[in-house]
Amino acid sequence: MKDISCKLLVIGAGPGGYVCAIRAGQLGIDTVIVEEKKPGGTCLNVGCIPSKALIHAAEEYDRIVHLASGQNPLGIRTTRPEIDLSQTIAWKDTVVSRLNSGVSGLLKRSKVKMVQGRAHFRDGKTVEVETETGRQIIRAENVVIATGSAPVELPNLPFGGTVISSTEALSLTSVPEKLVVVGGGYIGLELGTAFAKMGAKVTVVEAQARILPQYDAELTRPVSKRLQALGIDVMARAKAKGLAKSGGTLLVETESGSEVPLAADKILVTVGRRPVTHGWGREELVLDMDGPFIRIDERCQSSMRGIYAIGDVTGEPMLAHRAMAQGEMVAEIIAGHKRVWDKRAIPAVCFTDPEIVAVGLTSDEAQKIGSEIRVGHFPFSANGRAMTKLGEDGFVRVVARADNHLILGIQAVGQGVSELSAAFGLAIEMGARLEDIAGTIHAHPTQGEAFQESALKSLGRELHI
Repeated sequence: MKDISCKLLVIGAGPGGYVCAIRAGQLGIDTVIVEEKKPGGTCLNVGCIPSKALIHAAEEYDRIVHLASGQNPLGIRTTRPEIDLSQTIAWKDTVVSRLNSGVSGLLKRSKVKMVQGRAHFRDGKTVEVETETGRQIIRAENVVIATGSAPVELPNLPFGGTVISSTEALSLTSVPEKLVVVGGGYIGLELGTAFAKMGAKVTVVEAQARILPQYDAELTRPVSKRLQALGIDVMARAKAKGLAKSGGTLLVETESGSEVPLAADKILVTVGRRPVTHGWGREELVLDMDGPFIRIDERCQSSMRGIYAIGDVTGEPMLAHRAMAQGEMVAEIIAGHKRVWDKRAIPAVCFTDPEIVAVGLTSDEAQKIGSEIRVGHFPFSANGRAMTKLGEDGFVRVVARADNHLILGIQAVGQGVSELSAAFGLAIEMGARLEDIAGTIHAHPTQGEAFQESALKSLGRELHI
């Protein structure tokens, strides 16, 4: 194969990588992107998109089951539904396929050359790609490492057979009768809740004192209440020890030290993700590391000149939109623009039932950095739109400085609050103050009114509570 020379080489076509390449192409930079599998990375193929498709199908099924029970106040009656998970998965795959094609089309339109294969560094400017037809040498002035992350595998519960990761969970063609989820973080609870709604008996095993330990207890309380209503058992302060010799049973050590056997058709392990820092020739480079992650500066520059890193491989939060923002920024830096990374307004969304959104600082975090704060809290039980959607559990909470009312953080838990994340992020990005949100006319009736009301409450001017 004829060697390729380019100004920018992007390794990995996940959200960060393909956005970086597209933006670089728009800016007239000669760009090549290398991807071993399909474009879109974990998020599009085996993460964000397929999981949300499964969650939506589960919500629709659960809604009809609830209507069929005759216990709903809406006066709607129907027969109990059935779900064909194989058809659901086929639909999910069509959504993924359409997005794959869309990404490929966008890269082509931006005049980005795509090379499919496994990339391996020879040195800081040269990469060898093993393709189906041979070996392709690519020389680049600048390289962006966007290799992403992979599920963490427990030594005592290796993936295979009964033990699955989120990747396999998103391809199941039948609902397991008994599902044990190891890990009470957002991935485990999102998928566990979905399968519970589809009829599985779900047990969550969490080593920490409570589920979703990255969020404060007030935010997670409505989620715990809903898990209980769905019949999901949560074993906190418990550790998965391994499979019983007979198979099909997970042995769990409880807080008291006793061992409990949990029968399971499938055991879903969701204890986190690890950066993919091996298999692409990192040993040929001299990169400073920050624990398991590649260390970067405020421009996503690594310790080697001309080598950048973005996304999950650079640390927390491992979020697709963080990677996208970094990718766009790096493309502009390579084009000569002056940009630096600002991580103050990265929304974190947990698609549980109800959903959780967090942007910026919590009250505890704000106080730790020495800020005197005001907190405004408005419940959805006082919001007309939430009432009409049977979604009164949850609230919006605003954290602001006491002296100048600058908003430092916004958190919410409730039905559909993921769609409020843009407004929350925009408020912090633009340096909004409580008066800005309180003085903005919010459409009625919407759940967004709870944002305005929380700002009003923190100013002592609450109207509807």
